[in-house]
Amino acid sequence: MTRISVLALPDGMASSLAITLDALETANQVSLQGGRRPPFEVRTVRTGGATAATRGACDLLIVPGLGVRSEAELIARLATPAVRRAGRIAVEARAAGAAVAASCASTFILAQAGLLSGRRATTTWWLAPAFHRLHPDVDLDADQIVVADWPIATAGAAMAQMDLMLAVIAKFASPGLSEASARYLLLDQRRSQAPYMAVSFLAGQDEQVARAEAWIRANIARDFGMDEVAGAIGLTPRTFARRLASVCGLSPVKFAQRIRMEAAERLLETTRLSVDEVARRVGYAEPSTLRRLIRRESRRSPAELRRTA
Repeated sequence: MTRISVLALPDGMASSLAITLDALETANQVSLQGGRRPPFEVRTVRTGGATAATRGACDLLIVPGLGVRSEAELIARLATPAVRRAGRIAVEARAAGAAVAASCASTFILAQAGLLSGRRATTTWWLAPAFHRLHPDVDLDADQIVVADWPIATAGAAMAQMDLMLAVIAKFASPGLSEASARYLLLDQRRSQAPYMAVSFLAGQDEQVARAEAWIRANIARDFGMDEVAGAIGLTPRTFARRLASVCGLSPVKFAQRIRMEAAERLLETTRLSVDEVARRVGYAEPSTLRRLIRRESRRSPAELRRTA
């Protein structure tokens, strides 16, 4: 039986904590119904008091979402005694041989504690630029919903806690039990945060990147190079690339591609234009290129996008 400690952070995201406990309980119940022992022994550890209830060894420590609404709020929360205590608990758990898993803004707790240095990780897409800036020693892949670089696993935006829990169940029980739990909870597999990223939100944090976004949207129907985009906003290509990486966590090519993809998806969802015409309007001479990108980024076909609109 895997011994799991779940941190209950003061003012943490209640849904993230509930998802964690519900997913593990579901896995235990599914296992019992199949005539097998429950695989998980779960306890909740609170970090808000003068002393944290941290006694007792565990095999896995889970840090649910911190629950913040802005980068400024995140920075303030990371400095609080309770959150710093959570970081120390995570370090102690790893030193004792336990695995550690965290999602959303709580990935910053692990990074601040030094647990992600030199490792692959992900975080919530809208805080990825801050993560890049604060923790350049981490190999961040913000496209991914879950990066299971065991003995440490991280997950993306708030509801990615469920995806993280399915990865935990697969790792510490079995892939079959993870799939069965997903069926009970009516969950679909999701591999990427990319379809959910709002490029305009990220670009709006920097005046020149916002200008680049506006220029690309104004010229979206024609072919252009990234040097032309950089020149249009008065930056060298190298400076433009650095600025984009800092603000959006994207390369110039990926930035333009995301904008084209957003525009294409909007046209597919709101018009009856053919895929060939949509591709032409967003700057792709070959419709097959757009089809490939949509399948890769959204895991759906153009026809599926149209059906779900």
